[in-house]
Amino acid sequence: MAKTNQTIVLFPCMAQGHIIPFLALALQLEQRNPNHNIIIVNTPLNIQKLKSSLPPNSKITLHELPFDSTHHALPPNIENTDSIPYHLVIKLFQATSSLKPAFTNLIQTLIANNKQQVVVIADVFFGWTATVAKDLGVFHVIFAGCGGYGLACYYSLWVNLPHRRVNSDQFTLPDFPEARVIHRTQLPANIAEADGTDPWSLFQSDNFSQWINSDGILLNTVEEFDSFGSKYFARNLNLNVWTIGPVLLSTGAGSRGKGGGIDPELCLRWLDEKPSNSVLFVCFGSMNTIASSQMMELAIALRDSEKNFIWVVRPPIGFDINSEFRTEEWFPEGFVERIREGDRGLIVYDWAPQVEVLKHGSVCAFLSHCGWNSVVESLSSGVPILGWPMAAEQFYNCKYLEEEVGVCVEVARGKRCEVKHEDIVGKIELVMNETEKGIEMRKKVGVVRDMIRDAVRDEDGFKGSSVKALDEFLATAAASPKNKKNQRVNESVTILSYDD
Repeated sequence: MAKTNQTIVLFPCMAQGHIIPFLALALQLEQRNPNHNIIIVNTPLNIQKLKSSLPPNSKITLHELPFDSTHHALPPNIENTDSIPYHLVIKLFQATSSLKPAFTNLIQTLIANNKQQVVVIADVFFGWTATVAKDLGVFHVIFAGCGGYGLACYYSLWVNLPHRRVNSDQFTLPDFPEARVIHRTQLPANIAEADGTDPWSLFQSDNFSQWINSDGILLNTVEEFDSFGSKYFARNLNLNVWTIGPVLLSTGAGSRGKGGGIDPELCLRWLDEKPSNSVLFVCFGSMNTIASSQMMELAIALRDSEKNFIWVVRPPIGFDINSEFRTEEWFPEGFVERIREGDRGLIVYDWAPQVEVLKHGSVCAFLSHCGWNSVVESLSSGVPILGWPMAAEQFYNCKYLEEEVGVCVEVARGKRCEVKHEDIVGKIELVMNETEKGIEMRKKVGVVRDMIRDAVRDEDGFKGSSVKALDEFLATAAASPKNKKNQRVNESVTILSYDD
């Protein structure tokens, strides 16, 4: 593919689980063509965090859009979902519309002052950017940091609200029969409670309705094992879909959350001392936690399973997620002391070097919330998953990985479900022991790992499917009539006005 220099503007949602894959994509684009002018756009506090995540030799530009959370009934200095309780996330998402004027002005300035083609890559929650780009005549794609199947389920549920039309606990998706049966317990709280007039419904209705103004969708997945989603969006929205994943950071850079956690070298030295395939890694992502009763049961299960483990913990639901962890209150009596005496576990507060941990040979399984970043990091390392989905499309990631791919076993479902330590122990042993199921899962995850490696290979004349897809996306953007038109645009561009 002939390399055309482009100005590529990336605009992730203000959440670590979204910023991380956008950063990884920006670095990948820079590596493929150092002459691209790459700009990551976000609010000031998120930009400050990103500065420390860029390699010293990177030429990626970080651009701040002004934002004041207090103008939107939010506490001061709130610019990321990892710093607020879940019930305030919708307020933060609603507030993102206030970024529209500054974003519009940025794109207009780039068009007027730049001889390169302008391409916008925006988050799934920023549908309004597609309308801005269309009005300005700029090529635009939506980048979904999640998998195709999970996103298709999530989109279909919001668009159709099918659970509102049935009396049973089970139902199907009218435009996505490939998902087969969905159970009400697989609905995140905001969808379960949605009636079409609530704040989340109104936000998503406006958001998804503007996707049609985009020129395509980039999916952070691999076509060989996750093709249902790309077919769904091509069929239902008539958009180009490119599967370019997994888009991953090569290290844990950018994922350290609020700055706490464990020293990576200490963590890896501890793993070095453990036998091969003997450690369970437990982590629920950057913004999830579980109920105190669930935490107690999980602690007992980890104790009774007698497996080595690393557990990343945060205060349970109902407590300030940024507050100090109350070991004596939320763990069984003597739990920490017993684990330390046997050197059988690491209790880590807030953050661990997840990428490096999952790559380590002593790690056998990953107890995860099934956020897609965590999923692809686990699969890329050949580590099977014990699923505990909690929000968004995580339920459908878990469902797909268990029912269709065979690399996951669901342990629990949701943040408030009843869990029993005996059941968790049984699932841990099923996956980590030399059971028929455990052996089968490890074989299947090895196959998926090899699929992923082949998809991102670009050497000796071989281009994997994801490499080809990224090339095709860039070529399509370069050939777009929109960009050819904007190459001729000068500073007489009409300034468009958007209400907040």
